[in-house]
Amino acid sequence: MAKKIAPQFIVGPKSLIKDASASQKPLSLGDKEQDRAEIQRLAALIGEQQQMLYAGHKHKLLVILQGMDTSGKDGTVNDVFAGVNPQGIRIANFKGPTAVELAHDYLWRIHQQVPVAGEIAVFNRSHYEDVLITRVHDWIDDRECKRRYRQINDFERMLAETGTVILKFFLHISKDEQKARLQSRIDDPSKHWKFDPQDLAERKYWESYQQVYQNALRATSTAHAPWYIVPANSKPHRNLVVANVVLETLQKLKLKFPDPKPELKKLKID
Repeated sequence: MAKKIAPQFIVGPKSLIKDASASQKPLSLGDKEQDRAEIQRLAALIGEQQQMLYAGHKHKLLVILQGMDTSGKDGTVNDVFAGVNPQGIRIANFKGPTAVELAHDYLWRIHQQVPVAGEIAVFNRSHYEDVLITRVHDWIDDRECKRRYRQINDFERMLAETGTVILKFFLHISKDEQKARLQSRIDDPSKHWKFDPQDLAERKYWESYQQVYQNALRATSTAHAPWYIVPANSKPHRNLVVANVVLETLQKLKLKFPDPKPELKKLKID
């Protein structure tokens, strides 16, 4: 079984988002090679669980990754789900809404990407953008934001009641760490494709984002869809936390392959 680490990272009604907490590394083994080996071990175990999830075609797993720019959403997907068969996982990356999406309610495009039975879906950013960037820039007021919190909780409750297990991770980095990661993208020509000048514009609102994230996580961390704050200044630690929580959650489902079919017991192929 995976380590029972989930409770120490779960969001409570008084959880605080502070830069200092982004550097905590309680799961790291203190050695990069050991950390890498442990992440690979956990990824392989997640892959085994995913095979039974896919074969059983009963449960659904939705993993939501949120965080400031450079917090490591792509890296988390690459490492934590490295052992998963591509047929059983789908990654949805939500950019700015299109004209068609804007003509619908803000959850319309989200609902189309939730997992089907037997599938893992990973949201790289999500419907939470509609209570984060929209609030930071005052595109919606506080009253509308609270209304959306309620709608999101209802939406996720509906998913949970119809067989979707939901895990939400806030990948928490500090402002100094973001600065270092942005600079590395500028300094390394092979990483220029990762750099978006808009990241610098949003960085100016750092303190507002921290407060808005804190409000959103507190308001929408529920028993059916909990939030986890993952200290993410350390990439190995970030991956270890997410991998352990995902594995622990899958193991709780007590997944297994479907029962053998009696009619196939004596079947011989000519």
